[in-house]
Amino acid sequence: MSAPTAPHRAYGGDTTRQEVPMSAQPEEAPAPPAPAAAAQLLAQLRDDRRADTWVPAFERDWAKALEDSRHTYSLTPLHDVVRTWQLRLAAAPAVDAYMDSGRDETGFVDLADVLGARR
Repeated sequence: MSAPTAPHRAYGGDTTRQEVPMSAQPEEAPAPPAPAAAAQLLAQLRDDRRADTWVPAFERDWAKALEDSRHTYSLTPLHDVVRTWQLRLAAAPAVDAYMDSGRDETGFVDLADVLGARR
């Protein structure tokens, strides 16, 4: 008895579609930051006019993420800190433009006043 030359369609032998290789990384997972991204980000933060408050805050976040990474053996907390601060730095010009636009927000009500105290 000889073996069939082509696999049966019921067993995945359909040659009309292309096989997609499997990956252990979910498709929606963002790519990790570059290895030097934290150092580059810290240099940008030091050059920013908000350096007096942002640099200590970044260093505090980084130290906590580093400690979390040591306990979990995962780089995810470090990547999250870098991504968060990159977004903050990227959004800073838009926030500055909004604040400089002279919009009067004195007529608005604080959400805490509407919702009441948290329990």
